[in-house]
Amino acid sequence: MGIAQKELGIRAGIDEYCASARINQYERGKHVPDFLTVQNLAKVLKVPTAYFFAEDDKLAELIAAYGVLKAADRKSLLAMANSLSDQSN
Repeated sequence: MGIAQKELGIRAGIDEYCASARINQYERGKHVPDFLTVQNLAKVLKVPTAYFFAEDDKLAELIAAYGVLKAADRKSLLAMANSLSDQSN
């Protein structure tokens, strides 16, 4: 998003005096944010919360794309995914 760690933290509800340090620790994997903090970060970054729990970059990319779709497009994407899954089995 092009915002500083401190700004991201503040927007996510972290105290301004420790926001930068906490975001830095999350990014480096030194600390793990609680679920509420993850939800707040997701809102700020405009991605689904599940984005942060994806096991690989492609899955994270798919989750982020899903998050911006309208309901009808989400339904179509799910139908396509199910169709592809059926073909693979």
